[in-house]
Amino acid sequence: MVKRPVSTSLARAFFYIVLLSLLTTGMALSMLASSMRDAEAINLAGSLRMQSWRLGYDLQGKRDSLTRHRAQYEKTLRTPLLSTPGWLAPQSVRERYATLYQAWQEMDARLARGDLGWYQKNIDDYVAQIDLFVLALQHHAESKMALVVAVSAVGFFAIFTLVFFTLRRIRRQVVEPLNALVAASQQVERGVFTPPELNAHLPNELGLLGHTFTRMAGELRKLYQSLEANVQQKTQSLKEANRRLEVLYNCSQALSASTLNRRSFERILTILRQDTQLTAVEMRTNDNWLLQDGMPDASASWSSTPVLLLDNVLGELRWQSQEAAPSNQLMESVANMLGRAIGFNQVQKHRQQLLLMEERATIARELHDSLAQALSYLRIQLTLLRRALPEENHDAHGIINDFSQALNDAYRQLRELLSTFRLTLQQANFTAALKETLVPLRARSAARITLESSLPDQTLDAQRQIHLLQIIREAVLNAIRHADARTIAVRCFSPTPGVHEAEIVDDGCGIASPEEPEGHYGLNIMQERAERLGGVLTISRPSQGGTRICVRFCAAADTKADNDAYNDNTSNLPGSTI
Repeated sequence: MVKRPVSTSLARAFFYIVLLSLLTTGMALSMLASSMRDAEAINLAGSLRMQSWRLGYDLQGKRDSLTRHRAQYEKTLRTPLLSTPGWLAPQSVRERYATLYQAWQEMDARLARGDLGWYQKNIDDYVAQIDLFVLALQHHAESKMALVVAVSAVGFFAIFTLVFFTLRRIRRQVVEPLNALVAASQQVERGVFTPPELNAHLPNELGLLGHTFTRMAGELRKLYQSLEANVQQKTQSLKEANRRLEVLYNCSQALSASTLNRRSFERILTILRQDTQLTAVEMRTNDNWLLQDGMPDASASWSSTPVLLLDNVLGELRWQSQEAAPSNQLMESVANMLGRAIGFNQVQKHRQQLLLMEERATIARELHDSLAQALSYLRIQLTLLRRALPEENHDAHGIINDFSQALNDAYRQLRELLSTFRLTLQQANFTAALKETLVPLRARSAARITLESSLPDQTLDAQRQIHLLQIIREAVLNAIRHADARTIAVRCFSPTPGVHEAEIVDDGCGIASPEEPEGHYGLNIMQERAERLGGVLTISRPSQGGTRICVRFCAAADTKADNDAYNDNTSNLPGSTI
């Protein structure tokens, strides 16, 4: 039973401390409040001396001011600040005021009769009475300040004494039992469940806590002995689970980047191989994207699990192990993580692609609403100008014809730019986006357009994918418009690891010249896009006829090895014939 709670004892002690503080502070503040106008009272009393001498001056010369100054003196002397000094004022102040007031009555009567001789004889004694009254007021103000200091000192001493005894009691009934409980808790933490006997006889909560802690320590000793055996059995399984969690955590950290790329997936395979002590591990996706880490053993068998995303098989995760094989649950979790990462990579690419499409559509709208309208207006105005000029002005008509040709070229170039900028795609996958791009082109021509694409989807980011799609689209459009082709073959493949090609071959009449015709900019734009891809554009005429357009490039390099491979593979690429 808790007979005297600690909170009640502390609250009582704090209440007394606060009460004593309020009393002493209130007394001090009340005394200080009563002293606020002491200086004014002393100043008024001191001004009576000057007014007394001024009355004598009026009596000798300016008697017309004497009555007004006597009234002013009477008003100053009878002001409440001097006549009623307060309940703290000593009797000496009141006696001095009464003596001074009585002397003033006689002085006032003599002044009213104009008795200058009496005034000159008694003015010094009267001023002495004023000085005594001012001195009494001064001593009264000083005594009140001394009383404030005394009350503050007594209050401080009383509060200090009360705090001292309160802290002493807290130390005996709270601090020492708490220290004993802390020491006992530290022993229990070290596994010693026989703490020293705690004081269970205190009338507060700590006594009850000491009694309860002693009983709890005994129960813990029994439980510890029974649990120690179970802990040893669970330790091994927990270590294995912890290792799996660590692998999954490290893999998730590798995928925590804002943009997923080839290096992120390679990092996951490296972590998986090192943490699970695998010989080799590889991931192959359905679009022929292959990532591998470690040195495969040709004589060892492979274990595998599918890479899934919402029950859709995206590829396969395979591994070889010389020692104990990792748990299937861990490998399936990593495979599912890779599937989500591939899906997220596609979503990222699609989002970037949509942003690019939106930006390009915005540019197309701005060009159409501004530059296209301006060019159309200029063409109309140029036609009106030609009609307004006389036919015999051949020089002016020649200049207008040249200007019209340049304006038509600019308008044609603008229309080509608008058609390029208005390319819209709904697919993030490169092969699917390429199929979507070729659908309207098939509808525009009777030529047979075939497609073979084995490029991995992760080879291209959104911007590079747009450039490659635009090159293929422009090449197919040229074959439809100018080559009179019956068959157009589009192939996208990887001839060697790290190097990719896109080839457009038609059986048409063949390109007449690698030079860009006047007023056309398609080939130059294709060349610029190939440079943006970091590759080389080649235009040639095969021996069997037609035209072959090939763009060869390397995937975006994420590591030094990729950069070296890219440099090796592109150093022998043929130059452009444009």
